[in-house]
Amino acid sequence: MAETITLKIERMTYGTDAIAHDANGKTVFVYGAVPGDVVYAHITSDNKTFSKARVTKILEIGPYHRETACSFVELASGCPWAQITYDQQLVAKRANVVDALKRIGHFDPYHAENLVDECNSPSYEWEYRNKLELGFTRKHGRAQLGVHALNTNELLKLDSTKLLPKQLANLPKSISGALSYLSNSHNLLFTRVGIRASKRTNDVEVALWTEPGAFPRAQVARVLNDASKLTSIVRVMSKGPAKARKIAGVERLSGKGYWTEKIGNETMYLSAPSFFQVNTKGAERLIELMMEGLKPQAHDIAMDLYSGAGTFTLPLARACSFVHAVESYGPAVKDLRRNVEKAVLRNVAVAGGDAAREFPHSEADIIVVDPPRAGLAPEVIDLLCKQPARAIAYISCDPPTLARDLARFTADGTFAPIRITPVDLFPQTFHVETVTILSRT
Repeated sequence: MAETITLKIERMTYGTDAIAHDANGKTVFVYGAVPGDVVYAHITSDNKTFSKARVTKILEIGPYHRETACSFVELASGCPWAQITYDQQLVAKRANVVDALKRIGHFDPYHAENLVDECNSPSYEWEYRNKLELGFTRKHGRAQLGVHALNTNELLKLDSTKLLPKQLANLPKSISGALSYLSNSHNLLFTRVGIRASKRTNDVEVALWTEPGAFPRAQVARVLNDASKLTSIVRVMSKGPAKARKIAGVERLSGKGYWTEKIGNETMYLSAPSFFQVNTKGAERLIELMMEGLKPQAHDIAMDLYSGAGTFTLPLARACSFVHAVESYGPAVKDLRRNVEKAVLRNVAVAGGDAAREFPHSEADIIVVDPPRAGLAPEVIDLLCKQPARAIAYISCDPPTLARDLARFTADGTFAPIRITPVDLFPQTFHVETVTILSRT
């Protein structure tokens, strides 16, 4: 019979588990608890150096435990930290950044603590998202749409959300109902469904991700428009293995065929496949921290690697004499060029391709890098360290890969981090964005 033990919860991991220690000092990763709680926990796996457990009963509710404001479905999917008081969420996110620097980057503990600022909170803790994704499956021959549970990947029906703007909270239900009807009527299959909604431009787009092939375009557009007030409906056709799907084309089914968002003084035009931060206010704070850290001058030459659709490119171009922007993802490159053109900027050179292969030949005064979760390739770090730039702004969505990369910069000795600012773009989750400023040593 598996063991059940009493534990005092100490802190959160970079994930859905909390950390405690048993009577022998062994680390226990506990699911279903909040720092400060005292719990009964059922051991689900036991290894030499750590155990895993699931809470069966809360004996004492800790000072950071609160009633969740969201539904069980959101708690199991998009809001795994919703039972933690928001102030404590911010404390835990900063602690996870510091912990990554110490464990993975092997930074001196005192130095790591002093490098990392308090976690910034630029948006409300609810209604902050501009994007939501729904999964799709067929069960007993019937279509089902919903969100995936984090630990089981089970598809859960989502009727309403506290993460989208209040006036759009019921959008998942209406879209799911319309698409379920269409799918059951025409035997349609969807890879996923994306919803983007802006409180600033009032744009609402639904993107249907499908395999290429025949598709009842007119009826799909009519049924979706009857279900919700939409400014754009598009079909994104992709093919290939699940982890390496490639875009085969994008079709406009109704409306604009793209989504817009205002960020700072800029208007961004975005196609459905392009990445954009899900928290617009949070993205604006990233820009502010980047600009404050780099202090761009009118004569500066700037680089923006992994530039996406231009979130950092546009403000840099307003402040500098020239910007070299590099992006590998085809749809984002097209959006970047369109955004530069719409902004009437003539001092930006856009290169489509891998950051190492398309690394600009010119010398830069300031550099921005905003890589995907995997972080920077070693060859990109080598190229950056050969630049005469006075500073680099490293935007990261993953503390472990950030810590690894900062250790590589430190080992080279050309650039060193002088400030790391966590920014909470994802309230109610364990995710955190960071802006690191590296200066020449």
